[in-house]
Formats: sequence, structure tokens, C-alpha cells
Amino acid sequence: MPSVPAQSGPPPSPDGFPAYRGGSGAGPSAPPAPGAAPRRTAWAEGVDRLRAAATTEPGRLRIIGAVLALLVVAFGAVTAWQMTERSAAADNVLHSSQPLSASAADIYRSLADANTAASSGFLAGGQESQETRERYEEDIRTAAAKLITAANSSEPGSPAAKTISQLNELLPKYKGLIERARANNRQGYPLGGAYLRYANDTMQREMLPKAERLYKNENQRLNADYADAKPYPWAAIALGLVALGALAWAQRRNYLRTNRVLNQGMAAATTACLAVLLWLTAGHTFARSGLDESYDHGVRSLNVLHDAQIASLKARGNENLTLVSRGAETKTLPDRTTEDLYDYNFDQDMKALTQGLAVAAGLADDNAGEKPVRAATAGMEVWKQRHAEARRADNDGEYQLALDRVIGSPDKKPTGECFDVVDKNLGIALTHEQNEFRQAADDGLGAMAGLPVGAAVLAVLAAAGAVLGIGRRLSEYR
Repeated sequence: MPSVPAQSGPPPSPDGFPAYRGGSGAGPSAPPAPGAAPRRTAWAEGVDRLRAAATTEPGRLRIIGAVLALLVVAFGAVTAWQMTERSAAADNVLHSSQPLSASAADIYRSLADANTAASSGFLAGGQESQETRERYEEDIRTAAAKLITAANSSEPGSPAAKTISQLNELLPKYKGLIERARANNRQGYPLGGAYLRYANDTMQREMLPKAERLYKNENQRLNADYADAKPYPWAAIALGLVALGALAWAQRRNYLRTNRVLNQGMAAATTACLAVLLWLTAGHTFARSGLDESYDHGVRSLNVLHDAQIASLKARGNENLTLVSRGAETKTLPDRTTEDLYDYNFDQDMKALTQGLAVAAGLADDNAGEKPVRAATAGMEVWKQRHAEARRADNDGEYQLALDRVIGSPDKKPTGECFDVVDKNLGIALTHEQNEFRQAADDGLGAMAGLPVGAAVLAVLAAAGAVLGIGRRLSEYR
């Protein structure tokens, strides 16, 4: 009787077709048997493959090449990033924040000088000179133009923009008060003096404090830009040293295994990395030196000179208002004695001017900067003497003599001559220090020119050199 062949497949189902037991068909795979190890992650498998490759010299060389390329590219990228930020901050110092700070100081100076010219013209009455009138008008135009420039450079909604808007509203109000004071003064009405004092209060208590706040805000922006531009790029320097160390180790390893002194690809990579590191260190050192000089011998001197000029303008305005008010405004001192308010303010302003000129003389680093400061100091000393003579005459009831001592013709030796000497020489000193700042800041910015792009290009070339150097060793195993 013939034997029945054993079935090799699954037993048939009731409908005659083989029953499905899973496998590589289209149906769902069967779950792993109990106790079987779960499928490993791609990361774990990759680590295993890397570990296996590291057991052979070609595999180790590939890993070394990848690490070298990564380090060199990271060095170039961080260098480009850090130096781009510092270069942008240095550019802001030169072309944005410091010019805006100077514009804010010009706004303050123009407003203070307009107030001084208005009080001088008021004292002259109907004899107001054309020069005094034109000086007042020029100051008002300058202040308005600088406010427009500052508004265009400020961020909408910022505190600076709000301050500028408030000054733009107060400027026409102040001009209206001055015109009323002049109109009443020409007609001989005492109300003119009241209008002038009201205009001066608007300037001293509202406009100048706001202009000073704007000036301080812009100085803070300038200091922030310096703080961003000057720090050393330590992250880039550290990565550069690590990359150079890795390249040196790889070349020493190559020498120990092959007895070959030079691998051209890795030597080129080392040279490129060293060039970037030296360029980075030297370039930033020179840039930092230029920025330090621009601050120490530029910005600091400019700030002191601006403050001195403002003090001289306020002193001149208070000197004029002492004669305008004729004792109508007084101040109670701590010892309960009273003193004319404007004469008291004059003394405080002269103290600030004296201190400012002394500091400015100490900061001047050459004769061109020191000479106008000395001339301004000499003019201030004569001003103090003549002011004392004018006050004695006024206190003795000789008002006309006191007036001549303040705004009279040159033969009467008025204090106005001394003020002009101080103001003119402070302007010369400011121009000199502004030029000193520009030259030093431009040198600092120039030292960083091309460094971000150059570092990136050299890093790419260095990475290519490292890969080519490793590739040449790998070719020996084929």
C-alpha cells in the first residue's frame, strides 16, 4: 500500500486553504516570542557600528577626520559669529550711538543757549542787537532740526521717543512766551519780565531736564555698544586652541605609525587654523585698543566738555535773569538767610564749570586739546571777577552800571565778553575731541574688517585640508 507524503506546510483550514501562520507575507507579523530581546534603536546600532569600525585603522582614521573637520568648522563658525557681533557694535559706536549722543547734547546746548540769548536781548530792551536775535533764532532752528534727527533714530514707543515728543510740544510754547516777553518789554510794560521768568521756568524745569534725560539715555546706549564691542571672543579662542591641539595630536599619531614627518593636508589645515587664531587675537586686541582710546580720550572728554559748556550757558542765563528779576525771586538757604535765586544758581553753575574745566584739562592728551581748555579757564576767571563787580554795583543801587558790566559795550568790560571766550574755546575743544574720537573708533572698527568672512573661509579650507590629509592615509589601505 503506497505511503502518504507528509505535509510540509500548515494544516488546511476548513475551507481547504492553508492556515496563515505569519512570516514575510502581506499579513501582520507575529509578536516576538516570550523572552526574546526587543529590537535595538538606530542610535544603539550606530554606536555599535562605530565601535566596530574603531577596531580597524581605516575606521579610526575616518573617525579622526570627521572630528577634526567638525572642530575646525565649529572654530570658524564661532569666530565669524562673535566677530560679526563685535564689529556691528563697534560700527554702532562710530556711526549711531555716539553721533546720537552728540546730537542730544547739541539739543541741550541749543536750548540753553537760546534761553541765554533771549535773556540778553530782554536786558537790552529796544536796543537788542541783530546778532543776539539771530543767535536766538539759530539756536531754536538747531534744536528743532536735532529733535527731528533724534526722532527718526529712536524706536517708536521708546522712552527717548516720548521725551522727544514732549520737547517738540514744549518748544513752540516756549517761543510764544519769549515773543510775549519781548512785545511787552518793547512797550515798557513790567509784564514782560514776568513772561520772561515764566519762559525761563519752562526751560529750566521742563525742557532742559527732558533734554538732559535724552542725553543720558543716548549715553547709556553708547556705553552698551562699547560693552558689546570690547569683550574678548573667548569661546572662539578656546575652540581654536582645541582645534590646533587636535590637529597636532593627529599629525603626531600619523608620524608614530608611518614615520612620515609631513602630511600636507593636515599641515595646511594647521596653518589655516593658526592664521585664523592669530588674526582673531591680534585683530580684536587692536580693535579693543582703538575703542579704549576712543572712549578714554574721546567720549570721556566730550562728556566733560559738554557738561562744562552747559554749565557756562546756565550760568550766563542766571546772570542775566538776576538783573531781570531784580530780587523778585529768592532762595532760603540752610542758615535761614535769603539770597537772590538766580545769583545763587549762578554760583552753583560756576562751581560746576570750574570743576568741569579742571577735569577736561586732565583728560586732554595733546596740546591741541589742552590749549582751548586753558583759554576757557582763563576766560572763566576773568568772568568771575567782572561778575563780582556787576553784583556790587547792583547791590549799591547802580542798576545801569551793573547792566553795563553784564551786557555793555567792550569798553565797559562786560561779562558777556568772558562768556563768549569760554563758549568759543569749549566749542574748539569739543570739535578737537570729536575728531579724536572718530579717528580712534574708526581704527578700532577697521581692525575687525574682513575678520568674520576671512575666518569662515579659512576654516572651510582648513576642514578640507584635514579631510584630504586623512583621505591620503586611507588610500594606502585600498
